[in-house]
Amino acid sequence: MQKVIALMEGMLEKGKKEKHDEQVQFASYKQFCDDTTVEKKRAIAEATEAIDVLKADIQKYTADAALLTKEIAGLDEDISIWNGDIKAATNVREIEKADYDATHKDYSESVDALQRAIAVLKKQAYDRKQKSALVQVSALKDLNLIPDNAKKAIDAFLQQSGEDVEGLAVSAPEANAYEFQSSGVVEMLEKLLDKFIDERTTLEKEEMNSKHAYDMLMQDLKAQIAQGTADRDSKAESKAQKLQSKADATGDLKDTTTTKNADSKYLADLTSTCETKASDFESRQQLRADEIVAIEKAIEILSSDDVMGASSKHLPALLQKSAPTLFQLRSGNDKNPSNQVCAATSLP
Repeated sequence: MQKVIALMEGMLEKGKKEKHDEQVQFASYKQFCDDTTVEKKRAIAEATEAIDVLKADIQKYTADAALLTKEIAGLDEDISIWNGDIKAATNVREIEKADYDATHKDYSESVDALQRAIAVLKKQAYDRKQKSALVQVSALKDLNLIPDNAKKAIDAFLQQSGEDVEGLAVSAPEANAYEFQSSGVVEMLEKLLDKFIDERTTLEKEEMNSKHAYDMLMQDLKAQIAQGTADRDSKAESKAQKLQSKADATGDLKDTTTTKNADSKYLADLTSTCETKASDFESRQQLRADEIVAIEKAIEILSSDDVMGASSKHLPALLQKSAPTLFQLRSGNDKNPSNQVCAATSLP
């Protein structure tokens, strides 16, 4: 009987130790579950916040890129219009310059011809033929700027001078008669000369103003094109950066979403596993507690004076009654304490 009691006390001590060890082990595992759960929930919350931020960033980058695309298209259109204005203004300027050159040439030729004709008429001697003077005067009729009434006056002068208008082959009139006739022509030619010089001067001023206006327009248009091109290049670079940022954010969003999903699955699996292990732990702890109570009760009974004298009679029935609880955690083992107890008491 003492051997049986000693064996059961050993079982009791071992049961308490295993129950305590299991409590320590489960406490460590529960701490792991709690810490990991907190960490994963924190990571999931941060990922959720990061996903919201990334989605907002992607939306903003998309909107910014679209706006920049529209602004770039507007600048391209402006630059195209400005280049068209330069081309059109240059064409107009070339036409104006060609017209000016032709008109200025006519004025200069007319002024030169008038000056020569006037000089020759004034310098002719009265006692010789005036053929050279009449040639200079006759040449004025071929000038575009000489008005028709002046050409008629020149014809009349040449006819009254006694010269053939076409060949200038007849004799010149007398000096006094020539002087009388030429004075009126000289006065007319001088008025034309003054008129043409004034008109040529006005033409030159208008040309200078027109050229200045063209140069200012070109300067303004080229400045606008340069600024517009710089703005377009800057916006194109900014657009490229926005699109790159969008691509980076899209990649980060994909990675963050993947990580969050993995953490969510891990947390769900961990929660399920921890709950299962906690339930199993509670069941084992209850079994061990029941085992300890049964062993303690058996020891108490076996140690009583009433049982000590009748152990052969009462012990087998006690073991049969307590076995399901006492040895539930140790079944299927050659070192089963129930077998050892039975052997110690010579039970079959």
